[in-house]
Amino acid sequence: MSSPAGFQPVHRESTSSLITRALREGIMNGRLPAGAQLSEAGLAAEFGVSRGPLREAMQRLVQEGLVRSELNRGLFVKELDEEEIRDLYLTRTAIETAAARTVAHSSGAVAASQRLRERAAAMAEAAASGDLKALADADFAFHEELVSLAGSPRLHRVHETLMVETRMCMTALQGTYFDPEDQVAEHSRIAEAVASGDDAALQREIEEHMQEALDRLVRAGR
Repeated sequence: MSSPAGFQPVHRESTSSLITRALREGIMNGRLPAGAQLSEAGLAAEFGVSRGPLREAMQRLVQEGLVRSELNRGLFVKELDEEEIRDLYLTRTAIETAAARTVAHSSGAVAASQRLRERAAAMAEAAASGDLKALADADFAFHEELVSLAGSPRLHRVHETLMVETRMCMTALQGTYFDPEDQVAEHSRIAEAVASGDDAALQREIEEHMQEALDRLVRAGR
């Protein structure tokens, strides 16, 4: 039976949503590099779909800020310049600080802090083995866990796009990873600041970590 508003039950994820996710992952891991033009015909053939759901998916990525549209030229994967990278880290700092405060003062703070410690330990293991890809993955997992633990769908949704953009920056540097031991230590300090429930400490640790990450990216990109 149809609903009063006329909607029909949804039994599975739409084709356009699946394509959006695939394109987003392609942008994130560099298969669709910054500046690349997105060929509607080529992608439709590759996915084996009509152009309708593909256009819908690409417009969604335009709305997310991962793809830009140029009049009479088409759609291109967005390129992040230094100003945009600085803005990216400014926004990440605000989002992750808000998430960390929420987690630190929640009823599940003790368990959440342990999960963050485990994420930092995974980073330490990857750093000790010299596996830079595993280190980068563990780094991203730490930040995704931090925001997820806050339990805010809106924070999570915004942060998801920011992390795709961050991956784009890291992928552009192909294999470059600076001071693995420092990276591990920075994340461990964030986990401990969350455990302490000290707002000033967690804000300081997140801001310092983000500034260090930003400085490394800017230096490497010059």
